[in-house]
Amino acid sequence: MAGLKDKRGFIDKDRLDLSERQAVEYWMKRWGVTREQITTAHRKVGRMTKDIAAELGKKR
Repeated sequence: MAGLKDKRGFIDKDRLDLSERQAVEYWMKRWGVTREQITTAHRKVGRMTKDIAAELGKKR
């Protein structure tokens, strides 16, 4: 998605920074999960979106 931006530029598709609200909202909508689920998975496996998706049982 070439037009997806946050306040500092384009959202990084490989890593998720929980302080970037628009990036978190994008992944929440894409995976159909809550912010708390993303936060828990982020703490457990790290910041890589593929690892978070695997933890949530979603396809990236």
